[in-house]
Amino acid sequence: MFNLFDISLKLSGFPIEKAKIEFEKILKIPEEDYGKYIEAKKKEIVEFHLKNSQYYKELNKGVEFNSWEELPILTKKDLQKPLKERLSEGYNEKSVFVNKTSGSSGDPFIFAKDKEAHALTWASIIYRFGWYGIDFNTSYQARFYGIPLDFFGNTKERIKDILSRRYRFSIFDLSDKVFEKNLMKFQKKKFLYINGYTSSIVLFAKFLASKKIILKNICPTLQCCVVTSEMLFEEDKKLMQEQFGIPIINEYGASELDIIAFQNPKGEWVINTETIFVEIVDDNNRPLPFGQEGKIIISSLYNKAHPFIRYEIGDIGVIDESSTPKKQILKKLIGRTNDIAILPSGKKSPGLTFYYVTKSIIEDNGNIKEFVVKQIKSNTFEIEYISQTELTVQQIKKIEKEMLLYLESGLKIIFTRKDKLERSKSGKLKQFQSLLKNEK
Repeated sequence: MFNLFDISLKLSGFPIEKAKIEFEKILKIPEEDYGKYIEAKKKEIVEFHLKNSQYYKELNKGVEFNSWEELPILTKKDLQKPLKERLSEGYNEKSVFVNKTSGSSGDPFIFAKDKEAHALTWASIIYRFGWYGIDFNTSYQARFYGIPLDFFGNTKERIKDILSRRYRFSIFDLSDKVFEKNLMKFQKKKFLYINGYTSSIVLFAKFLASKKIILKNICPTLQCCVVTSEMLFEEDKKLMQEQFGIPIINEYGASELDIIAFQNPKGEWVINTETIFVEIVDDNNRPLPFGQEGKIIISSLYNKAHPFIRYEIGDIGVIDESSTPKKQILKKLIGRTNDIAILPSGKKSPGLTFYYVTKSIIEDNGNIKEFVVKQIKSNTFEIEYISQTELTVQQIKKIEKEMLLYLESGLKIIFTRKDKLERSKSGKLKQFQSLLKNEK
């Protein structure tokens, strides 16, 4: 069998074989030398961009590189300017890998990687999926991802699906009727693994639960499921494990960077220390020690086409205290920093607060399929939900009671039953959204 996946990368100009060799060399660096490797790569990439990137020079205001902590923290808004203004000397839009973020965080932008760096990203992904016996050249993927709807974009992705041995399921229509068709595909095709957006796959698991079906019984070749792009909650993971009959693996990544953390077979959420450098900082952008909670800041150690140095991804997390320079464990991922509710009293609550409050109550009933929480005014929240029947007065009162317990008194909560929830163009579902910035 031809290695179509590797061949497709090579035809696109990504030197995958060279990248795999380079990645293996990094993996072989012993623990005692790993700190030196990281520091050397940090220094090398900063000096490269200070020399070759006018954009990065301006961000640093022409100051020479003296210490890592003095370097500016980049935000997504810093990157929302024409790509050609951000590319390093010697690179142009035709010579690099160009893509765009989904915009699920509210700040979409176009980014670039040089082709060597992008190939190294793929080497990193191939290595981690390999922990579970997945080979992109041979393993058949059931893919729950979005897809461009325009002819050119759609055709391009369909061709990539063929070359990458994957079948793509629609995530723009998540009705039972569509899930019935999905189930028929699982009966006919020999999928090895499922990969895609968490919320879509959770809904499929709920559909299976309603039908009392174990997916592994329908598709015996299935070995695992990798969820990405959205938060994975423990109760959802348990549901998927029960209904799929296979291990559920949690991936945390960013399209503009690489895999950030990937769950290993021991259940540890292992941080990628090979191609990126992850640090946790406080609200004043001061680095925090392992074990303390703060903003996640990421630096790409190999991307020379575009600087991603001390880049604020928009999440909050904790690196486990037992971590070493080579093996770091993501102990906790708390969610998007921009998903913050500011209450009338001035109190700030992360968006996940609302998710936890409403999730357990809503799911007790069993008829709620999906819901989102929106902050309309400082004292007003709207819960949009999809269900077979409307919430009862008793259920609404219980949710209101929990909201006031976790937050504060004097809040108004509106419940709106919908046929369909608004998703991003890529198909992601944003569980909490503050509309305060749009208030007049």
